[in-house]
Amino acid sequence: MLRLYLLAAFCFFGIVVADAGQQITLQENSPVHSTAGWSWEDCGESSDIIRVKSIVVKPDPPKPGEDMTMTVVGTASEVVEDGAYADVTVKLGLIKLLTKRFDVCEEAQKANATIQCPVEKGDHTVVQTVALPKEIPQAKFKVKVEGYSVDDEPLLCLDMTVDFMKHLFNW
Repeated sequence: MLRLYLLAAFCFFGIVVADAGQQITLQENSPVHSTAGWSWEDCGESSDIIRVKSIVVKPDPPKPGEDMTMTVVGTASEVVEDGAYADVTVKLGLIKLLTKRFDVCEEAQKANATIQCPVEKGDHTVVQTVALPKEIPQAKFKVKVEGYSVDDEPLLCLDMTVDFMKHLFNW
């Protein structure tokens, strides 16, 4: 499949450093961070356990058939324990391509992520590389990640858009 669900899972788990591209404000307290091929928005509440500060993707924009490295910087206000999970939805327009629940700690262990459970309270940086399949269609995908603690408390919410459409003018 598209493996964008891994991208979303890493974004969730990658509590994520560097400049986040330009910042556009849609409404007060609702910043969208974007670059040419992707964007992300924190759709969570200020009380969420994990607050993402930045996400950097290289190459920017991501390219099908190449490795993509994500660096995510964030802060955990509480310890994240085994049993935390993320609901990930990948859409193409209005069509849901994937809806899946991931065990965050299990996925981090499988991916040999730079951070493992329990995730201690404090600031964290996660760097993860994902091989993007060359078969990714030329389309714009929307990814929503909603994470929850073992006690079903909101961990975080991220809305992301990844655009794999070939643009007429790439500078």
